[in-house]
Amino acid sequence: QVQLVESGGGLVQAGGSLRLSCAASGLTFSSYAMGWFRQAPGKEREFVAAISWRGASTYYADSVKGRFTISRDNAKNTVYLQMNSLKPEDTAVYYCAASPLSFTILKYQYNIWGQGTQVTVSS
Repeated sequence: QVQLVESGGGLVQAGGSLRLSCAASGLTFSSYAMGWFRQAPGKEREFVAAISWRGASTYYADSVKGRFTISRDNAKNTVYLQMNSLKPEDTAVYYCAASPLSFTILKYQYNIWGQGTQVTVSS
């Protein structure tokens, strides 16, 4: 059974940090590009960050560039999102996703999704 399970969300004050993790099972993790997306109430799910299947390439949404870092450990079948200098507008449910392509930032090219983890940033 293919599964992505996110963890690490929570409530944090503005300026604080959180580290999200996404553990994958049931797939050849190193053959998938991984991405993080987020969805705020009343808004569409949007791209946050992506990493290529071997970690050589990364890409970030402008809104998080310089504050968030995506990384992966293929030996642990896990992708991470380190979030620093958090802002209230970062409040959302964060989802990790897997794509069978080597690298993509396009939401429709991700076909495996986790259940999401809530991140709330208070002002």
